[in-house]
Amino acid sequence: MKTLGVIGGLGPMATAYYLELVTKMTDASCDQEHLKIVIWSRPDTPDRTRFILGLSQDDPRGPIVDSGRRLVSQGAECLAIPCITAHYFHDEIERLVGYPVINLPAEVVSHLKTYGWNRIGIMATDGTIQTGLFQRELEKQGMSAVVPRPESQKKVMHLIYDDVKANKPIEMNLFKEVVSELKGRGAQVVVLGCTELSLIKQGRDLGMGILDAMEVLARTAIEKCGAPLKKEYNCLITGQEDF
Repeated sequence: MKTLGVIGGLGPMATAYYLELVTKMTDASCDQEHLKIVIWSRPDTPDRTRFILGLSQDDPRGPIVDSGRRLVSQGAECLAIPCITAHYFHDEIERLVGYPVINLPAEVVSHLKTYGWNRIGIMATDGTIQTGLFQRELEKQGMSAVVPRPESQKKVMHLIYDDVKANKPIEMNLFKEVVSELKGRGAQVVVLGCTELSLIKQGRDLGMGILDAMEVLARTAIEKCGAPLKKEYNCLITGQEDF
C-alpha cells in the first residue's frame, strides 16, 4: 500500500475528523492492515477564503506547498488536503510539490455522476462558491449547480466560522434552512462542500440526499493508496442505495 500524506491544520478539527474517517472506512481486521499516514499540520496557514476574495494579502500557497514537500520527504506517495477551498490552487500545488494530490471537487462530481444525479446543491465557503470550484466540475459533466441565495450563504458562513471553527454548538436550524432552500430550488443532492460542514454530519442523521465531500476524500485516498474499502461506503449519498 502507498503512504498517504495529509496536508493538515486547515482547520485542525477537520483534519482530525478526516483521519477518523480514513480509519473507520478502511476494511481492516487489525492494526497492520491500515494505511501508513504522514500528517503535517499547519494551522498557521493563512485563511484561504480571505486571500481568494482579495480580503487579505496573506498568501496560503507557500505553507501548503511547504507542507506537501515535507510530507513527500517523509515518504508520502499520495497527498490529500482536508480543506476544500484550498483546492482552488490544486493544479499549482500538485505541480510545485511534484506528487499526486487528490482533486476533491472532481472526485465529488464523479461520485454524483455514478448515481445519475444532475442538479446539485452546494454548501461551501464564499471562496469556494465565488470561484465556481464545484460549478465548473459539474458543468464539465453536463450537470448543474444550485448555490445558496445571499442570505442563506451568510448562514453557511456563520455555521463554518462562528460555530464549527469557533468550537461552539451547531445551530442545526440554520443548517436545515439552507438545505431546504437548495432542495426547494431543485437540488436533488446537497454537497457538504466544506470540511467544517462535514463535522456537522458527524454523529447526526441529516436526512436523505446529502453527500459529505470529506467522506469522498477519505474513500478516494483509501482506494488510491491500495487499501480495501468497507462495502457500506461504496455509495456515500445518504438515502441512496448502491447498485
